[in-house]
Formats: sequence, C-alpha cells, structure tokens
Amino acid sequence: MEQNNNFDSIYQLHYSKVYRLCKGYFNGDNDIASDATQEVFIKVWENLPKFRNDSNISTWIFRIASNTCLMYLRKASYKKTVHTNKFSEVTIETDSHETEEKLLKMYNCINQLEPSNKLIIMLVLEDLDYDKIAEIIGITEENLRVRIHRIKTKLTKCVQNGKI
Repeated sequence: MEQNNNFDSIYQLHYSKVYRLCKGYFNGDNDIASDATQEVFIKVWENLPKFRNDSNISTWIFRIASNTCLMYLRKASYKKTVHTNKFSEVTIETDSHETEEKLLKMYNCINQLEPSNKLIIMLVLEDLDYDKIAEIIGITEENLRVRIHRIKTKLTKCVQNGKI
C-alpha cells in the first residue's frame, strides 16, 4: 500500500516534466511523447522498490526518461513515423510577432541538436540545477557548463542562420 501512495505522489509531481521532456525529444509529437512517458512511469513503478536514494528521485526519473526516449529514437519504427517538425505548428501567445518567430526558430534549432545536447538544453529549460543535469547525463558539472556554453553558441548561430 505504501508503494502505491508513494508512486501516486511521484507520478503527480513529475508527470508533466517528464512529458515535456519526451515531447521535446519527439519534435512535439504528442502520441509518441505520451507513449514514452507512460513507459517511463512503468519503469519507475517496477524499479521503485530498488531505488536506494543515492540520488534525488527526480534525477533518477529524468535518467530513466532520457534513456527511454533515446531507446525510442533508436527504433526504426519511430524514425519512419515522424516526418514533420510539429514545433512549427506551435502557437505562442505574445505581443510580438518577432518574438514568436525567434521562439519557433529556437525550437527548430533545438531539434537539430544531437540527442545528448538536446537533452541537456531541455533539462536547462526545465530549470534543473546544473549538478542534477550533470548527474543525469553522467558528466562533471564543469564539463556540463562547457557543453551548455557551446550548445547556446550553436543555437544562437542557428537562430540567425537557420542551420546548426
């Protein structure tokens, strides 16, 4: 019974963040993001008794989510089903058309990043602390800071030129 209550609270607290992360991996495809998110929480449920509290539970969940999404990306079936960039359909409520255009360009550029860099920038956008991101990715915090700087430089150039 305790595992059920614990899982319910974990699910409620982390579902939307995991879903946004998955949605970012799959270019805004709601169906695949939803499937991947459900798979993440199945893995969380199955492995919750084994969780040793060596790290923060959110770090553990994001690690499961990133591995699950990367697994989906490796599947040939996913590569065949995604043909469009769904972020181009996103509408952002804003007073400035120019700001909206820049945000759409930014999402397009994020989708051009290699998977590990895409994960890093999406976790930064989720406001995760750098030490947690470094733990999820499996690199030092110093290395993470260097990669974030390089990713931001690439994204800035991409927004200006349209390509990474």
